[in-house]
Amino acid sequence: FRSKQWYQRRVAITAGIPGIEEVNIIKDDSNVIHFTNPKVQATVQANTFAISGNPEQKNITDLFPEILNQLSGLTSSARSAGNAGPTVEDDDDVPALVEDFDEASKTEAV
Repeated sequence: FRSKQWYQRRVAITAGIPGIEEVNIIKDDSNVIHFTNPKVQATVQANTFAISGNPEQKNITDLFPEILNQLSGLTSSARSAGNAGPTVEDDDDVPALVEDFDEASKTEAV
């Protein structure tokens, strides 16, 4: 416990980030470490997060519907804020090629 406090002071971890309801850490084997109402602390300069609470091991398929709802909520709120993200441009806006560039380059060189 003492070393945890020393480390937190050393890297200047903030007191805590309020309002985080859950944290999901997805592992390579498709299992998830799931925290409900965790205490989350962060150091932005070191890109470091400390998560404490009672973890549960869950399969990603158990949490998938919940995660999809959260992601769809993020994309709809981003669209309503005017930040819809990258869009695919329509190729119909590209004008048709009307002249032969090889011929034009021969006449310009003279």
